[in-house]
Amino acid sequence: MAAVDQHSTYKEDPWGRLTATSQYLTDTTFGDKARAEAAAARVRQIHEHVKGIDDFTGLPYDAEDPELLLWIHCAEVDSFLAGYRTFGGRLTQDEADRYVAEMVVASELVGCPAEIVPTDESSLQAYLHDQELVASPPAKDAMRFILFPPVVWPGGSYPRIPGGRLLEIPARAGWSLPSAAAVALLPDRARRAYRLPNIRPTLPALKLAMPAFIKAIQIVAPPPPELAALQARINAA
Repeated sequence: MAAVDQHSTYKEDPWGRLTATSQYLTDTTFGDKARAEAAAARVRQIHEHVKGIDDFTGLPYDAEDPELLLWIHCAEVDSFLAGYRTFGGRLTQDEADRYVAEMVVASELVGCPAEIVPTDESSLQAYLHDQELVASPPAKDAMRFILFPPVVWPGGSYPRIPGGRLLEIPARAGWSLPSAAAVALLPDRARRAYRLPNIRPTLPALKLAMPAFIKAIQIVAPPPPELAALQARINAA
């Protein structure tokens, strides 16, 4: 989080950061090998310059540190598993283990040695359980920004139309659903570190509301072309 705080532009350009992250996930999930490797090469090039001192701990950090890459990878994989199981669909244990194993390739792409990466859900959970969680000031700051972001649109703070600022109300209302879902899915110790309320009892209601939210997103942002290209490769196989 010190690296994010000192090197990321997510506050100044949230749309740009969201787009770049989404494109990376698209390229490495649905793209062919060449596309995934090119996306990872861009990330590794950025990581070369992400170094510094964590003001909270006084310790140095380096974005190429395998231990930091491993933490990000494991947190990401666990989050995707939890999100899909809750709001997407069912997974057998074998399917979950297969997903964790297949994602090892994604960790290698950004420079994390495969031999230290969990290859099934049990080892993934064991790794996460062993990590000490501390919500540093930059982490809390990022949490507040993500849960309550400014309504920023491409090209300006608000849509350049009459009454455009009024769209802030429905935009914030819409964002409250994924924000609540994210908090509800947090492990208890992470939620306590951030001093967030326990809203897990709202999960049944969130499960009912999420499909409509996802459909709305798909209308505004159709599936990426990489997904259609992947389906074509599958059909041709």
